[in-house]
Amino acid sequence: MKNIFLLLVLFVGITTKAQTKQQSPAFISFVSSNARFAKDVKPTISQINTWGTTAWKGEKIHTQILVWADKDIAKLTVGISDLKNNAGAQIAKTNAKTGFVHYVITDEFGGGCGYRKPEDFKSSLVADPIDWASSVAVKKKELHPIWLSISIPANTIAGQYKGIVTINAGRKYSLPIAINVLEHTLPAVDKWKFDLDLWQHPAAIARVHKVELWSNEHFEKMRPYYTMLANAGQKCITTSIMQEPWGHQTYDDFPSLIKWVKKKDGNWYYDYSLFDKYVSFVMSCGITKRINCYSMVPWKLSFQYYDENLLKNTELVAKIGSEEYNRFWSSMIKDFTKHLKEKGWFGISTIAMDERPMKDMQTVIKLLKDIDPDWKIALAGNYHPEIEKDIFDYSVASRFQFDAVTLKERIALGKPSTWYTCCEENYPNGFTFSPPVEHVWMGWYAAAKGFTGYLRWAYNSWPQNPLTDSRFTAWPAGDTFQVYPGPMTSIRFEKLIEGIQDFEKIHILQEGFKQSGNQTKIEELNQLLSTFDLKMLKEIPSEKTIDEAKSKLNKF
Repeated sequence: MKNIFLLLVLFVGITTKAQTKQQSPAFISFVSSNARFAKDVKPTISQINTWGTTAWKGEKIHTQILVWADKDIAKLTVGISDLKNNAGAQIAKTNAKTGFVHYVITDEFGGGCGYRKPEDFKSSLVADPIDWASSVAVKKKELHPIWLSISIPANTIAGQYKGIVTINAGRKYSLPIAINVLEHTLPAVDKWKFDLDLWQHPAAIARVHKVELWSNEHFEKMRPYYTMLANAGQKCITTSIMQEPWGHQTYDDFPSLIKWVKKKDGNWYYDYSLFDKYVSFVMSCGITKRINCYSMVPWKLSFQYYDENLLKNTELVAKIGSEEYNRFWSSMIKDFTKHLKEKGWFGISTIAMDERPMKDMQTVIKLLKDIDPDWKIALAGNYHPEIEKDIFDYSVASRFQFDAVTLKERIALGKPSTWYTCCEENYPNGFTFSPPVEHVWMGWYAAAKGFTGYLRWAYNSWPQNPLTDSRFTAWPAGDTFQVYPGPMTSIRFEKLIEGIQDFEKIHILQEGFKQSGNQTKIEELNQLLSTFDLKMLKEIPSEKTIDEAKSKLNKF
């Protein structure tokens, strides 16, 4: 009898411990959207169960919620209540989106540009893709961040709004949030001044969705990607007017939207039907400001066309400015000019070049201007004062700036004058291993230096398996894309939008202070912007600069 009693006590003790372990709470905590955490390590930070922030009307804000448990979570879900103020006004919960952050393989900066072998670089898992799924399964002792995004309607009454985020991780957790909505209002995205130019790659979308290139299914798959880009304030349509403008440096082909045909009699015919269909389609997605046509100076001086006498595709290899080159392009540009004018697109179109030498640029400028002096030209590359006046859309590498007089003249003439980063810059940048806040920094830096916006290749030039591995055979991981197949947004892309919103706020405040003659506020804002400098970024972490700047900006 005594032994039975001891066994019963032992059994009850084991059962109680098992129940305690089974019912132990998960680690649930708000964290900054600037932070990333390892997937297989339990967070050691103090848990934060409330989120308080400040927002403008019309602004999209976001945060993260970390979830970690010592048992499997079969179905992790998250919900949010309506947000209400004391007077009964509310921000409906339909303005909120919740998603789950996934992990991909990344590497390191290393030497930056140049082809690389994976074994030569340290690799790790990094949180980046955001999946707007309704639920996700979470393995025990694996971290899973939740992304919470709230769009504040432009007609919201200023004041403090409170609500509850509910996390179901085997048991329910209620996390309070409070948003202080200011009187200031951001305009609708299509009214944003920031000039965003992320280069689109249509063929990559066909490949990942396994649909025929340029089929109806392909255009259907492209629409959500281009709409998402338009909602970030994208201004430019990336078009290829020749085969492989960048010498096939991407995983997927970059085919021409224009078919070049050399007829039997030696004359040329140019089929613009696909170009027209594509441009019209992208415009229908909300990207309408400019059509940038790549390129008369490709990375490989090889120009493909179909020869009716040979009954096959062939190519011309010719140096820029040679007699063969000039004949080849003069015929096309004359015809293309006529076509664009018939479509009503000539005034918003440019012949665009990427990181080409000044001598080549001068040759192309002369050829274009001789055909039609109203041709606009775009260049992303080094700053050349000698050709600056001939470049309509000029994006300079981060090591360059326009001088104050030139920049003022360009802005007065409505010329896009932006900056860009690529594989050369360790920071600030938008690699998958870059601190997310560096993308916010981009917008502030543009405002501080007077740029009209930011350019980057590329929006969606994906490597082979981007949902698991962001590395590529050349350049640091994530350099070739900012969003994921799905489409899925990313922490990087959302932070880039945050920086663009801050740019808009700065310009709205500057204009308001000028109109009211408030010189004191103008000087305070200028002082705030002076903290954004590439040299200072080396010494002061981007997150510290951004946090301090945002805090001050919200007090204007």
